[in-house]
Amino acid sequence: MALTLGDGPLTSRPPETVNYRIDGPAHRLLWQDFPRRVRARFAGETVLDSSRGKLLHESNLLPRLYVPVEDVRAELLEPSTRHTHCPFKGDAEYHSVRVGDRVAESAVWRYPDPVEDASWLAGHLSVSWEAMDQWLDEEEEVLGHLRDPYHRVDVRETARHVRVSSGGVVLAESGRAKLLSETGLPNRFYLPAEDVRTELLETSATTTVCPYKGTATYRSVRGEGLDLPDAVFRYEDPLPESAGIAGRYCFLAEGVTTTVDGTPVS
Repeated sequence: MALTLGDGPLTSRPPETVNYRIDGPAHRLLWQDFPRRVRARFAGETVLDSSRGKLLHESNLLPRLYVPVEDVRAELLEPSTRHTHCPFKGDAEYHSVRVGDRVAESAVWRYPDPVEDASWLAGHLSVSWEAMDQWLDEEEEVLGHLRDPYHRVDVRETARHVRVSSGGVVLAESGRAKLLSETGLPNRFYLPAEDVRTELLETSATTTVCPYKGTATYRSVRGEGLDLPDAVFRYEDPLPESAGIAGRYCFLAEGVTTTVDGTPVS
């Protein structure tokens, strides 16, 4: 994410505040070793098992894992009629994964004859993250997507004055927030429950998954003339690197303004 999204050096429009230039296409590819064993499971079977994985960093996209063809179980694959073309990689052919009665359609793809500038893709294939039931990085389950080695999360205590409001209604106010800095994203401020008007929050069925923070649950703001669906989220049991935000509330929605020391933040 640090390299390929936001203002990273492999985006189509990298920042101008550098003392170098990249002599190459606007759409960039970077092929690097992934240093750990990765497995993908579907319908109780291990489809992919590799300690030779590669991460393809590609402009404006999340990194994608590719592994040698031999590290995916060929007997679970069947040809798909799907084919796609990428001007930066070449023509892709697809296979579906079948285990008993369950089928993950067109969940595996490869570039059998990649373009010259991406010749290293030959002999490798990629498996759709979303199509599999479970992914393991060594012995730990990974949710959302494989972690990018260039992505970082830092949580810090802050004494800055944080105020959250909407339509003139103050929703939260705190001088003891936790500030979470995440690569490629604006700072987020997580507030203790005691400093939030929790009586205005209504539990939502929405959840999201972040491979760096964990599973987030959501609340809507209802009351005092406000109706803001899924305007607040929190991580009840975050991953270790984000443990400092456990149980705290973060506001992020259209119509909600967060000010820090009197200055609105995005």
